[in-house]
Amino acid sequence: MGTPYTLRTVYTFYTVYTPELREGSRTLATYRTARHESRPIFKVSCSNCTTYEHVARERGGGAVSDQREILVGERDDGTDLYLPVVELLTGRGFVTGKSGSGKSNTASVIAEELLESGFPLLIVDTDGEYYGLKEEYEMLHAGADEECDIQIGPEHAEQMASLALEENVPVILDVSGYLDEEVADELLRKIARQLFVKEKKLKKPFLLVVEEVHEYIPEGGGMGETGRLLIKISKRGRKHGLGILGISQRPADVKKDFITQANWLVWHRLTWDNDTNVVGRIIDTEYSELVSELNDGQGFVQTDWMDVDVRKVQFRRKRTFDAGATPGLDDFERPELKSVSDALVGDLQDISERKDREESRILELENELEKKEKRIETLEDELESARDVSNAAKQMADALTRKETLQTKLGGGDDEELRRLHDEIVDLETERDDLEDERDELQAKLDERTNRIETLEGKLSSRTETVDRLREENERLRDRVRDLETAVETEEVEESNAESTDETEILQAGGDDVEFGFTSVEWPSQTESDADESEEITTAPEPKPPEAVFEGEWIDDRLERAAEQSQCTASTARRALVVLARDGPLESAAIADAVGRSTVAVQGLCSELLTEGVVERPVARTYTLSDDVRSKLDAMASAE
Repeated sequence: MGTPYTLRTVYTFYTVYTPELREGSRTLATYRTARHESRPIFKVSCSNCTTYEHVARERGGGAVSDQREILVGERDDGTDLYLPVVELLTGRGFVTGKSGSGKSNTASVIAEELLESGFPLLIVDTDGEYYGLKEEYEMLHAGADEECDIQIGPEHAEQMASLALEENVPVILDVSGYLDEEVADELLRKIARQLFVKEKKLKKPFLLVVEEVHEYIPEGGGMGETGRLLIKISKRGRKHGLGILGISQRPADVKKDFITQANWLVWHRLTWDNDTNVVGRIIDTEYSELVSELNDGQGFVQTDWMDVDVRKVQFRRKRTFDAGATPGLDDFERPELKSVSDALVGDLQDISERKDREESRILELENELEKKEKRIETLEDELESARDVSNAAKQMADALTRKETLQTKLGGGDDEELRRLHDEIVDLETERDDLEDERDELQAKLDERTNRIETLEGKLSSRTETVDRLREENERLRDRVRDLETAVETEEVEESNAESTDETEILQAGGDDVEFGFTSVEWPSQTESDADESEEITTAPEPKPPEAVFEGEWIDDRLERAAEQSQCTASTARRALVVLARDGPLESAAIADAVGRSTVAVQGLCSELLTEGVVERPVARTYTLSDDVRSKLDAMASAE
């Protein structure tokens, strides 16, 4: 028998390619996306269970787990399919299917649910089709196109990894706009290496999504340094918290080591024999034929954590703009996209501008130096020619009778021209030396700045370790404070019980027990009429803080679990519930302002409270108290 758990009413956004109402469900309402598509909201209830095991089986089968889960679609038996967040973030995934079968939609659905729960990720977009996620989520769109938030190069790799891991900024790395494929490959390689290195210290669950993964880790050979690094992440990244999801429309072209090491796979429609043969080898021969019969959005899901090896699933449609859809005859309308912080873009632009200035100055010096060298060569040719003329003139003068007069006429002018050319060459060589010195000085400054950056990175790493140590010490102190508070409460209860059972008479000087408040009012000789006339002595209760309403056995455990899984405390959770009870429904940003915490922290807290059934999410990023919590509050108010 598992942990007691009452399954209450759950509200969930639910849309598939061909939505149908299941038996026992009914449409409560509809909402409209930015593209004005109506989406039904289903109310799903279960009345035949009261244990967490049944809920786990209903959500995906297998053992009981305290892991967060996300809804991605519907099984062929009509039940919802949930996938555990930690397995997606830290595992090795592979999604495949021919063009139009729904593989990119599946990746977008997983990305939407992770972003909705406050988990950042980095998507390597090879075709420029994931910027539609910015319709609902604040993401940094980086690449080479002007449509991106910022144009970046390999020199930005360390900063991009820091933003993604340390600042929790979701990133779309759009490599489709780089004309030089080697630059795009170097950029991805450096960012992936920085993610791997930083995760060794942070150990924070994080997902790297790579589209067209067969271009980096091909089966036929010719794998470069970037592909070898991605294979290394797939083998060793999990223990550091770094997961990878590879996407490809040609599984036969993907290195088999990557596919066989994946612990969750999604097979969409495949028709080419080489691809279906891969399905037969990985799953079973019967699926090599079944996979070619799948409809759009359908796929076979294969995971290590389900009690059933393979499930047929209809994935829901992505909520955000489908930038990868085939263009139609209608005019293309780009949706309104959420922008990221100007400070983030500004930091990256400073790096680009500084590097551009340095490279432009070096190029300018090199061009100027090249011009001077060409001028020196021209003057040297002229000088050599002048010397030849001078020598010829001297020889002619020696042959003539009046050689002194002729030599004076011919040689004097030539010597002056030689001196002029020589002086000009000396001046140009001096100027060239000055330019070379200036170039060497700039290069030295650049090397010094590089060394300074490396020194600062070392200091930053040391400070990061110090911060981690202080956080651990702070957490131990919190635990100690909780233990002390529990001990004090226990002592107060014991003292209160002792006082209530102590029958020793209390003596007072100059007064009786009633006057001093040490005994209850009892009148042995009172008649019934006297009792009616006696005044009732009452004491006004002390006012309780608003947060006290959300204390008690009915909710404490759920708040503690939500606090442990988020960056907030149980006290912050109670303050957030007071705000929702008073002003809800509210967006997570408004709740964060009210309780004085960051939006990212409160978003994670609200997601955990949603999992615990304490709050509901009527629309995206908007929360309100759940029905059973409101019912409990109404009952408490009636009792008072």
